[in-house]
Amino acid sequence: MEKLLEIVKLSVHYQANDKIVKAVENVDLTINEGEIVGLVGESGCGKSTIALSILRLIDPPGKIYGEIKWRGKNLLNMSMQEMQKVRGEEISMVFQDPFSSLNPVFSVGEQISEVLRFHKGLSRREAGKRATELLEMVNIKDAKRRAKDYPHQFSGGMKQRVSVAMAYAMTPKLLIADEPTTALDVTMQKAILELLKELKTTMLFISHNIALVAGLCDRIYVMQDGRVVEEGVPGEIIKNPKNLYTAKLVDSYREINIEADRSK
Repeated sequence: MEKLLEIVKLSVHYQANDKIVKAVENVDLTINEGEIVGLVGESGCGKSTIALSILRLIDPPGKIYGEIKWRGKNLLNMSMQEMQKVRGEEISMVFQDPFSSLNPVFSVGEQISEVLRFHKGLSRREAGKRATELLEMVNIKDAKRRAKDYPHQFSGGMKQRVSVAMAYAMTPKLLIADEPTTALDVTMQKAILELLKELKTTMLFISHNIALVAGLCDRIYVMQDGRVVEEGVPGEIIKNPKNLYTAKLVDSYREINIEADRSK
């Protein structure tokens, strides 16, 4: 099994005046080809910062330290031109908020087509046809007509499906899904998770919900305050968490499920 991504001693610091905020500190993480790896922890623990670091999307005053090895090459040493090729073509990302990740002034078909024209050099007609196929793949009904619609004409769940189609347009080697179900109701959460499974691609799935992560992922990394505090397979972590914070995460979702059962 090929090791696609290896993060070694990753730290991300933000400096404002004389104060340094350590958003991520000494994180090690590995993703092998074909795996779905979960990154779980409470809001603000550094999960999304890791995702943005992989794509080199940390803006100043943020600074990235350590190594992010993509198929053996350190992404932090690549030129921006080389990174442009990696983004989209090899690593893509589904962002947390579909309401802000889509451009409101372009149709969804145009936005998907633009990705294909930029990275693959397809003609406008070829890109439009492929955009329709991608919308069909993510179960958008009447895809050819809906491709001409604008983001505001789609529900939250439909917007997230469009975001998945855009991220998958180049059939990337690694898909990063950053809290892709947070803004959705339970029914639509399930639909998006099933869609991600159907893609059958290597994935880094980020969530604060350990129950979702355990049901989807092959391995889990648990984060607290910018650090990884536990790593393992879902069954072992859920049944026998070794870290107190992990145990609290597991217990919190057990309590939610118990309350839900009582309310029925």
